[in-house]
Amino acid sequence: MASTKGAGKQKPSSNHFVLETSLLLPGKADSTAPRTGGFSSLFDEEEAGTTSAEVRLNPRAMKFVEDYMDKHGEDLLEMKDWGRPYFNMMDGVLAKYGLPTELKYLAVIESKLKRTAVSWAGAVGPWQFMPGTARLLGLKVARGKDERTDFYKSTHAAAKYLRDLYTEFGDWLLVIAAYNGGPGNVYSAIKKSGSRNFWDLQYYLPAESRTHVKKFIGTHYVFEGQGGITTLTKEEAKEQMGVTATYLLNRKLSTEELSASKSLTISGKYHSSCIARHVLMDINTFNRYNPDFDKKMASADNAYELKLPSEKMDLFMANKYNILNESVQMLLSGSSVSNQVK
Repeated sequence: MASTKGAGKQKPSSNHFVLETSLLLPGKADSTAPRTGGFSSLFDEEEAGTTSAEVRLNPRAMKFVEDYMDKHGEDLLEMKDWGRPYFNMMDGVLAKYGLPTELKYLAVIESKLKRTAVSWAGAVGPWQFMPGTARLLGLKVARGKDERTDFYKSTHAAAKYLRDLYTEFGDWLLVIAAYNGGPGNVYSAIKKSGSRNFWDLQYYLPAESRTHVKKFIGTHYVFEGQGGITTLTKEEAKEQMGVTATYLLNRKLSTEELSASKSLTISGKYHSSCIARHVLMDINTFNRYNPDFDKKMASADNAYELKLPSEKMDLFMANKYNILNESVQMLLSGSSVSNQVK
């Protein structure tokens, strides 16, 4: 998608702040809570509270992101307030498609959440779709009716497109580059650079596309107060977020499966085979819904977003204490559960 021309007037800011090369990941920022202390509080680790997980900003993005946040941070924080209804709707749609909800910030840099935004190339709406792409994604584009300007319908279309791009590239920074400049330009950059790492291939991309990715990262930091899985390359995510990144990257369910499922964050010494047996679920299907479950639960940070079909989650809730007791006993004895559901 082509981004809209013009960034609007930039407000001079005296709130200059410096991004450290290593940022500890605090608990997810409350998108509705007002911040105090200016921009510096976005990176105040002591104030925010931290965990052991680190999300580091790539040094090659540091200067751009710092300048971007200085120039646009005030306006973005204002949008964080007035745009709340739009963001809430987008969160629901993106979650339905199994996508990180932080991808909503693409609409911020694409259109500044303007329904009537039109780019120099003819892309329209909050998600800046070209006519052909919009029609392929099921939107009506005709004289007198252009669904690209419909926030709800265009967000569904964007979610479908982002899901397809992620299936194609498996790397969120490449997805964002492809959303802006098209998959062909990304494949060309991969071929010319010999790399699938955005930071290595970025200068083989159109200037607008590589800048788009960095704008997204800067916007993410302003709104979330931290980086996340969508601000990292695939390899950075695995290195910095460990097993958490692995299961977030590898959980691949259809839209229908996601719509018919429930999620619950659990912790403790649960074991996949015990859960599968109690909820009458094939172990391979369980692992598809919950990749790397046992590895994550055996780690020091053993919280996991368990996802199951709705009726299976009801069975889990009814039996979770028995499941936990059996899992602990199994782990203490060093045995495995042999009578898994086939």
